[in-house]
Amino acid sequence: MPSLLAPSAMLPSGWARDVRIDISPDGTITGVTPNASTRGGERVERVGGPVVPGIPNLHSHAFQRAMAGLAEKRRDPADSFWTWREAMYRVAHAVTPDALGAIARFLFIEMLKAGYTTAGEFHYLHNDLDGVPYADPAEMSARLIYAAAETGMALTVMPVLYMRAGFDDAPLEPAQRRFMADEDRLLAILESLRWHGRNSATLQVGIAPHSLRAVPVEVVRQVAAALPEDTTIHIHVAEQIREVEDCIVATGARPVELLMAEAPVGPSWCLIHATHVGADELADIAASGAVAGLCPITEANLGDGVFPLGEFLTVGGRFGVGSDSNIALNPWEELRLLEYGQRLVHGRRCLSMPEDGTGSVGGALWRAALAGGAAALHQPVGVIAPGFRADLLVLDRDRLAQPEAEEDDILDSAVFGGAALPVRDVMVAGIWRVSGGRHALEEPARAAFLAALRQIAE
Repeated sequence: MPSLLAPSAMLPSGWARDVRIDISPDGTITGVTPNASTRGGERVERVGGPVVPGIPNLHSHAFQRAMAGLAEKRRDPADSFWTWREAMYRVAHAVTPDALGAIARFLFIEMLKAGYTTAGEFHYLHNDLDGVPYADPAEMSARLIYAAAETGMALTVMPVLYMRAGFDDAPLEPAQRRFMADEDRLLAILESLRWHGRNSATLQVGIAPHSLRAVPVEVVRQVAAALPEDTTIHIHVAEQIREVEDCIVATGARPVELLMAEAPVGPSWCLIHATHVGADELADIAASGAVAGLCPITEANLGDGVFPLGEFLTVGGRFGVGSDSNIALNPWEELRLLEYGQRLVHGRRCLSMPEDGTGSVGGALWRAALAGGAAALHQPVGVIAPGFRADLLVLDRDRLAQPEAEEDDILDSAVFGGAALPVRDVMVAGIWRVSGGRHALEEPARAAFLAALRQIAE
């Protein structure tokens, strides 16, 4: 495998020029040398732009890519997350295993082209269209593994626990029957997933209690205690005000407050959204080491609210970003909207760092999302250094708002100034998956995706 020579690269110590990156056959970085020169006869591949680590996408529901743009008609003067959910249920009930595979293949290609190199799939389409378990417990989840393997996307797949329709222990609604999975069902899915992914070097398997409204907190605690301590655990929490209010009525506590008091939340956990939280809850999340999984595009689309990022960072909190409903695949826009939400709420600028912090906001956002996303997905990524996986982006200067920018001005330009995706080439585990903005499987994957959309529409 040839070494890479980048004109500049973002390293843990900062930006460096003429960076040589040596990569082993298994896709691991073995050496990083700034100010490198080449000698005759060496196999060195020169890349055509600044190099940064690929970003983890810590929260995705792949099947929802099939409904992107189709839930934007006002049908109720009180349209909200809860009315959107009904439209999502209709799509969920039309997705077959083959359709999910086609959707995921095209989705992962879109993610790679945008700069995501690892996807966290929060997966809850477990059962057939009638709600009956498949013969293979991981029939649907396995389609995600195979789609990731075909396209070159690294993957952390997290099958979902889903047991009830609300905090009052109401039984699942007919529209939720495809989601049902209790503790025994989850363990069966995990066992099957490990078999399906046995040959993958870029796959991790975790679990995802859907939410406290869908899984009693005592079950969350029991399942977490029964698994290895470092098991990746993701959970939706405090996304909507109504969810917070219902939790208080049922338990006397707010969702994050209840979760922190009753479950062993720690560094391997990711709290998705956590939008409606108080100062004490923010401090508890940060102290636990858990990652806040923020999805600004989806949160804006659904009217969830704005996460108090500045306050969270000031108490030492970690965060990453995810594409969630996959209405748009653009990590640069996720970060831009994350910062802009803070500006709109507070009436000030450059807020996505601790109160005493200064410097590049784009650089601070990108580095924080790299570290938080890697931790949340339990993947050895996010850093250009020996021992980490060679998941790399080559940026296209012609797509930057400031084509001659250097160092963190590159990231400020990419996050805040670009109308186009700034990514030229994408490497995952030492293999180029996107070259010149194109993926080798893009055309057939798109054709299969469109066929799946037609099937769903019928």
